[in-house]
Amino acid sequence: MSNAPHTWPRLYVGTLLAEKASLTLSPAHSHYICVVLRLREGDSLRFFNGRDGEWRGMITQPAKGKTQGTLVTLVEQLRAQSFGADIWLCPAPIKRAHFDFMIMKATELGARVIQPILTARAQIRETNTERLRAIAIEAAEQSERLDLPEIREPVTLDSLIKEWPKHRLPIYCAEFGDAQPAAQAFSGALAHARPAAAIFTGPEGGFTEDESARLRAMAETLPVRLGPRILRADTAALAALACWQALCGDWQSRDFSTRPTEKREGPHEP
Repeated sequence: MSNAPHTWPRLYVGTLLAEKASLTLSPAHSHYICVVLRLREGDSLRFFNGRDGEWRGMITQPAKGKTQGTLVTLVEQLRAQSFGADIWLCPAPIKRAHFDFMIMKATELGARVIQPILTARAQIRETNTERLRAIAIEAAEQSERLDLPEIREPVTLDSLIKEWPKHRLPIYCAEFGDAQPAAQAFSGALAHARPAAAIFTGPEGGFTEDESARLRAMAETLPVRLGPRILRADTAALAALACWQALCGDWQSRDFSTRPTEKREGPHEP
């Protein structure tokens, strides 16, 4: 096994992470670690829970059966907890495969909250929040993200607008009208004056005229256009997130240290 920390398997757990704490991995995690990856006693893993940073753990007792959990002892913190830019994604639910893809990529792109909205033309009215959260966890594990996006239950567009937090800038992705091009809008004073923002994207049929009018009527709404072509709903959401991150979010940072510091000791040393 490599002694480079960024090559160690990385798992999300919901328990407290602290030095010398003991973890008992779930049977599913144990199967992955011991059967699929064939790790053994003394091998290193990385853990995060969205609160306590990233930690190195060492296997102290591999699972010996399908129902047993692998025992791990935490050795050291590799990265302190950090959070990305404060950007929400408020998309209308779409067909399952495309929505799953959107959740996965929105997690990779750093969305802090994903709030599905029910609109007039939305053909999908329900979402499996637990399944979507599992998709987000896997995406966070793979993308070296230290936190998880909060995936909320769907709400109607009307109810979300009525309870909208005044400090958060609503960004309305418009297909038509006088909306500014995304690069111009996200480079402007309003976008940079409001670091907490949310991107609204419609269903496959788009927002109705009435919904568009209500979104535009919100305080300091920023309507944006995503190029000269009509994008699919999932493409539009991810394109808007990428543009915002590049011009307003954490893509502007020079600190891209998503990987833990290289260690010199061997994989079995404490």
